[in-house]
Formats: sequence, C-alpha cells, structure tokens
Amino acid sequence: MSELNIKFGDNQRSIPAPATVADAIKAFDRDGLKKALAAKVNGEELDLNRELTATDEVLSIEPIIADSHDGLELIRHSTAHLLAAAILDLFPGTKLGVGPALMEDPRYGFYYDVIAPRNLTEEDLPVIEKKMKSMAKQNLVYRRELVDKARILDIFKERDEPLKCELITDKVTDSATLYYIDNSPFIDFCLGPHVPHTGKLQAFKLLALSGAYWKGDAEREQMQRIYGTAFAKQEELDAWLKQREEAEKRDHRKLGKQLDLFSIDDDYGQGLILWHPKGGIIRNEMERLLKEELERRGYSFVFTPHIAKRDLWVKSGHEGNYSDSMYAPTSIEDEEYRLKPMNCPFHIGIYKSSPRSYRDLPQRYSEMGTVYRAELSGTLHGLMRVRGFSVDDAHLFVRPDQVHTEVADCLDFAIKVFETYGFDKVKFELSVRGGAENKGYLGSDEDWADAEKQLASALEERNITYERIEGEAAFYGPKIDIKIEDAIGRVWQLGTIQLDFNLPERFELEYTGDDNQKHRPFMIHRALFGSIERFFGVLIEHYAGAFPLWLAPVQVTVLPITDRINDYAEQVAADLRAAGFRVESNTISDKIGAKIRDAQMQKIPYMLVLGDKELEDGTVAVRERKQGDIGVMTLNEFKEKIAVEKSAAVSRTGY
Repeated sequence: MSELNIKFGDNQRSIPAPATVADAIKAFDRDGLKKALAAKVNGEELDLNRELTATDEVLSIEPIIADSHDGLELIRHSTAHLLAAAILDLFPGTKLGVGPALMEDPRYGFYYDVIAPRNLTEEDLPVIEKKMKSMAKQNLVYRRELVDKARILDIFKERDEPLKCELITDKVTDSATLYYIDNSPFIDFCLGPHVPHTGKLQAFKLLALSGAYWKGDAEREQMQRIYGTAFAKQEELDAWLKQREEAEKRDHRKLGKQLDLFSIDDDYGQGLILWHPKGGIIRNEMERLLKEELERRGYSFVFTPHIAKRDLWVKSGHEGNYSDSMYAPTSIEDEEYRLKPMNCPFHIGIYKSSPRSYRDLPQRYSEMGTVYRAELSGTLHGLMRVRGFSVDDAHLFVRPDQVHTEVADCLDFAIKVFETYGFDKVKFELSVRGGAENKGYLGSDEDWADAEKQLASALEERNITYERIEGEAAFYGPKIDIKIEDAIGRVWQLGTIQLDFNLPERFELEYTGDDNQKHRPFMIHRALFGSIERFFGVLIEHYAGAFPLWLAPVQVTVLPITDRINDYAEQVAADLRAAGFRVESNTISDKIGAKIRDAQMQKIPYMLVLGDKELEDGTVAVRERKQGDIGVMTLNEFKEKIAVEKSAAVSRTGY
C-alpha cells in the first residue's frame, strides 16, 4: 500500500494514501480537526476534503483555524458565497459578478456584485441575511469540482451568467475549479479554498448596498454591490459593530465637509481631492514638520514631472507589472507619454545625472511627489482611496554595507513620526516573495534571499516584533509595511520601507568603489505617511476632527459678547496672530451661546469669551473645547499657556 509522509508541527509519520487533508490532520490531532477550516499543505491553501496522493516528498500540514488572518479570510470569502446563494434563492434569475473577502478595508469584510431581477433596496438586506442564517444552520457543504474550460463555459451559459462566462474566457486556460453549496442554487467559478460547510459561518452581518459597474467601467453593466462582514465569533462581530458605530461618527468624509477641510466634485473627477484652506493648513503643518526632520537626517529635496515617456515605464517594469493601475498613454508629437504612478524612475534619473563615487553614498532624495493611479470607481473612498495623491516619497541609493544602517534609520524615523501624531501602537510586517507559486516577481533567488535577510536583520536589531507575510512583497523586492492602530482600535496600512535590487539593475546604476571598480548600488523606497491624503483621512478619524492644538487649522477663536467689544476682540486676535497662532474672531451679531456652539461644532481648541469686564480689565475668559470654562487670565498668561502646550506636543518625541 502506498503511503503519505506527513509532517505536522514537529511530528512526522506515514499514513495510507490516498487520504484527504482532513484525514492527515486527524492522524495527528483528532480534536484539532474540529477547529480547522482548511489547511496549508506545503504552503498551498487547500480545502479539508482535497485528496492527497502518494509522493516522494514530505507533506507539511498546517491547519488554518478561525482565530487567524487566513482563517478570517476563509470565513469572509465563504460568507460572500453564502450571500450569493441566498440572493439566488430569493431572487431567481440574478446574475452574479464577483464576491471577494476584504481584509484591509476597516469598513467591510466582503461584498458580492449582482444584477437582480429588480433593484434591491436597504429593506431587502434583513430578508437576505435571515435567509443566509437559515442556510448556515443547515450545514450545507461547500463542494469543489475541477472542470475543463469548455465544460465550465457550458455550465454558465446554461445558467445564463454572461459575466461569469466573460471571466472564464479571460482567466481560464485549460481547466478551473467550480464551487457548489449543496442543496442551493449556487455555483461559482473560484480558486478556493472554503470552509467545509455553512455551519462554520456563525457571525455575519449585511451592512450596505451601493452601485457598482462591472470591472469598474462606467460603460459596462451597472450592478448592485452588497457589503457585509463576518467574524469567527459573535462577540467579535458585536465588538466590531460597536466600533463601526463610533467610526460612523468619525467618518472623515462627513467631518471633512463639516469642518471645511476638503471636497470631491464629480465635475472635476472621482477620486481627485480639492484641498480647502483649512485642510491646507493641516497639510502644510504635516509637510513642514516632516521636512524639518528630513533635513536633520540628511535628505535632499527634489522635484520631478508628473508625466514621462512610455518607454521609461517599460524600462522600469511598471508597464508590464502595473499597467492596469496606470492611466492610458497620451500621444505628443508621435511619442507616447503616461502619467506617473510612482516617483522612483525620476529619482533614478537624478542619481544617473552625474558619476557617483562610494564617497557620495548614501544619496537620500525626498519628494512630496504627486502620482496618479487608475483606480476602479467601486474602490474609491474619500481620502482613503483616490486617483491622484501625494506621496512623502524618498529613495535612498546606498552601498551594500550601508543597507542595514539606512533601513534601521528609516524604522526609527517611522516610529518617531507616528508617536508624534499620537499613534503608540505600531505594527510591522515583513512582506516577502513567498513560494514558487507566486508569479510576477523580478530578480534572482539569491538577490531575494539577501534582501529579505537585510530587512529582517534591521527589525530584529531594534527588537521590533514583526509578522512575516508570504507572497505580499512588491514585484521588485521585499518590504516592511508599517501599520498603526487608531483611537478606536482600527488598524491602518500607512508607511512602507522597500528594498529594491531590481531597478538599479534595470537602469544600470553604478558607483565607483574604493577599488576603482564599478559597483551596483542598492535602492531603498521609503514612505512614512504612505500618502498625504490617506494619512490625513486617518488623522481626521483618529482625532474625530478635534485636532490637537499644534495641528488645528484654527487654534483660537475670539468671541465678543456684544458688538461694542468687537474692537477689543480684533485687538486680541491680532496680538495672538503676531505671536504665531492661528486665530479667528467671530464678530457677527449673534448670541454668545450660538457663537460657542458654532466653535464647538468646528472643534476649535480654545475660545476666548470677551465681555465688558474683560475689556475693562484687559483679560480673556478662556473656554477649552472639552473642559469648558477654565478661568479668566491675562492675554500674556494665555499665550504662554498655549505656547507651552503647542511646543510640548511636537517635542516629546524629539522633533
């Protein structure tokens, strides 16, 4: 009898072949099998009912459980399929689009795009959810079937699913997998894996309904997108829903309008941000503080165009690996140009403009560079996902012996920046290439191994705990992703530090070493905010629009009780402006209660209420937005108070 050599944790044994993945787990841990949703077999995620056949290699089995990132993704993707099954049952004739899990979106956990026989409404969501719960209780099996392309097309043609047929035609070469939910009308073309049966889906909620276009193309079919989320346990879902309720109060789109910070206008284009004066003040403070620290760390400031010849993007590899996210070429005098999706090739051009010696390195270039990405309309979301944005971009050109030090300095820089903005929970992920099944990566295995080792070493030297993420590297090199946790516990992807051995090779970058020979520099891509727009959106929600004094667009508002105090109010405001503070005076003829309410709505840190007594004594009555009245003081005392508060906020981390 043939046998399978199975490794489970530190244990290894042989079991009869063929056997399913579930059989292999059960041979080691019968109780553990109850917790498993699927498993990784030599790194590949497989359903529990997948059959394993005899092979010479040892098969490493790693169960995927609910309390893991991979497990949560399985739950959410399987729940998206359950959603589609419920819709097909309730609304026969519905055409299906796609239904992915969403792991980086703090708002939702999955969605499914559909074209139903009638327009669905918000009132339909509880009905669909009830049907999903009924199906979940029936323990309906997720069944996988490998089918050749012609047969798959026949199946979906018979079901009158033109969008699925289009996907199959585009993506399938010879064969692919179908997934069924038994005793339901659902069939989907999908890679899998999924949970074993619907009974594993115990905590889910439908959240919203919106419009979407097929493949994000406004010229294509208009669909309806149903959003939901799912968790392993009901208490996790309940906690998330409570957090979501708080998040809705902090929604940066609502607060952006209320506080007059920014706008998005369809007349100018979706995903394109118009920064208003008050938003511009905050952006200027963000950039000013960052630039001061960049100067201290030896960076040079550069500026580059927004467009370049198409050939440049071919040479850089973006044309071949990133073209779906680039705007279409435009022709100028028989030459094709494209808007830049990234700044790196331009910084390479600056490096190449002069011969470089080993004494010249490192070269550290920094640019607040605006880039453009052709994001699908369905993915756009306020400041968080846009089509035009500015990156606090830096590229470092270094000798091999400088990589460790420069990456470590970038890590220190990132921690300092995020602490300054009040983010004390920072998470680091080392994204690496992954196994041979990962496609599209450039460079040799030796280069990748060395690059990954350099980044890991810098993290470990700083005693930084990190998670190694397989298969999430950029196509040109491994990277460190930096995530922060905001005031209500949501995690946001922001900064990145990427080691690139590929672009220096493609562009034939050189420096002359101390041996008088030509050598290839390493290149480090580094962004801390990620993008100004996204970081600004995160800040709005983190602070709920109540920015700290040093960052607030209006730091003080002067509120005269009556019109006869207006001259004194303007004098106080002018004195504060001369001292370097951002001040408004509200001299509109209105009741003081209304003026205070307006200042509270605008989340201004300090209000100075001025009446006859303050005019007579040359004082100010001070209100703080959270504490309310904090007393009467002289203007000099107030200036000293807020000067200390302002400087303490940005100096506590050494800025």
